[in-house]
Amino acid sequence: MPSTHKRDKPWDTDDIDKWKVEPFKPEDNAGGTFAEESSFAVLFPKYREVYLKEAWPGVTKALQQQGIACTLDLVEGCMTVKTTRKTFDPAAILKARDLIKLLARSVPAPQALRILQDDVACDVIKIRNLARNKEKFIKRRQRILGPGGQTLKALELLTQTYILVQGNTVSALGPYKGLKEVRRVVEDTMANIHPIYQIKELMIKRELAKDPELANENWERFLPNYKKRSLSKRKVPFKVTDKSKKVYTPFPPPQEKSKVDMQIEAGEYHIGKEAKKRIAQEERMEKQKVKQEEKKRQREQDFVAPEENEPERKKKKRKTKGEE
Repeated sequence: MPSTHKRDKPWDTDDIDKWKVEPFKPEDNAGGTFAEESSFAVLFPKYREVYLKEAWPGVTKALQQQGIACTLDLVEGCMTVKTTRKTFDPAAILKARDLIKLLARSVPAPQALRILQDDVACDVIKIRNLARNKEKFIKRRQRILGPGGQTLKALELLTQTYILVQGNTVSALGPYKGLKEVRRVVEDTMANIHPIYQIKELMIKRELAKDPELANENWERFLPNYKKRSLSKRKVPFKVTDKSKKVYTPFPPPQEKSKVDMQIEAGEYHIGKEAKKRIAQEERMEKQKVKQEEKKRQREQDFVAPEENEPERKKKKRKTKGEE
């Protein structure tokens, strides 16, 4: 049988982008309406009520184009999305679920509505459990923002994503490749690795991607290699105090005396518990007495009058009869 894959294909031209994701249209859904209704609900904090109430008409309009119904319950503090008979895209309900999740995490509505596009995804990174105590958590979360939000802006430009740090989470919105980089940077930052290292690496990768000659090569030789420096794990050099040469003896050093042996030598091993308590009490009382006497001497020193140096009187020489 002759091969079929070598035949001429006049419809297959070079100007066709085979990797392009075509938008899902109503005519692509050959199955018609869905058998069952799918719905998702998300709670939102009370401080988001006013903003959601203002932005909800725009959200409803965008979801109606996808055939998704949405409701905003201000009494319960809940947002709900569900499929209808007009829904034609099976993935639309999942996009709507991500949309209300982002709105609940304080993402602005114009940015959150981008999630309805096919090439855009979202990632909500929980960062509170990545730090042990609250002080470290606040410091490391501030590192993601940077001075005046500059670190966050640089990260957004390099990964082509929208990032929002809110409370105990970091919300990211953008292409899949950018979201992967954002998650890596955020998790490393919470693990006490400064984000400037990853930003430098991303900048170098962006410049290398512009060179077509380096497209199929390994970029490891161009990327910076930072060595981990931990002062707590640094080896302390062994200090030799006695440098004099010792005489070699084949016998091992004598075994150190145990606590029981020292008690037997001191004659305390066979004393009863009550006697031991009494001896320990007497020792404590003696130490306290010594300390009290020392403190008393220190207090009395403040009342001791300082020694005064009296000026020496000059002795007048007596005049002799001859001098007169």
